[in-house]
Amino acid sequence: MPDHRELRASDHDRERVVETLREAAGDGRITLEELNERADLAYTARTLGELERVVADLRPAETGEPALAAEPAGLRLRSHGPKVVQAGRWTVPRTLTAEASRWGTVKIDFTSADCRHREIVVEVDITSWFADIVITVPRGWVVHDDQVVRRRLGAVFNRPRTPLAPDGVTVRLVGTVRTGDVWVRYR
Repeated sequence: MPDHRELRASDHDRERVVETLREAAGDGRITLEELNERADLAYTARTLGELERVVADLRPAETGEPALAAEPAGLRLRSHGPKVVQAGRWTVPRTLTAEASRWGTVKIDFTSADCRHREIVVEVDITSWFADIVITVPRGWVVHDDQVVRRRLGAVFNRPRTPLAPDGVTVRLVGTVRTGDVWVRYR
């Protein structure tokens, strides 16, 4: 029986590793430059062993399990500067956190993402003037924003164009918008 590290990696395996890298960057364990370098390595990896080497130092110490073992528990995107973008092919966790401050923008684009959940929760937190969170969802998805607390000049702009499709996903926004805006776009 061949060693699992010699098995060919799938696109799904590569996306899970990149998701682990994004979470590590969000936690401050790796820099954005290192995220980009490692993501390039992950996207060009041919085997599971090559993918494991990309995230070997990010494994949970208490379990010793490979970072490929499970779906990411959550994703945290923080913008303390110009822009943080989550787009393209990626695996959507059940919960996400988007934080924008100091003129920052967080963009989350679900249109090409792989989502296995019928409902996901996005916690938003905007603490600075002119900060934005932009969420783009495919047709048939619905975003509910009734659990977002709006303070001062904080606003949520959300106008669903179509009802929830049978295979659609419900996105529940929670959190606080003190200043700045949350924009929901439907494609």
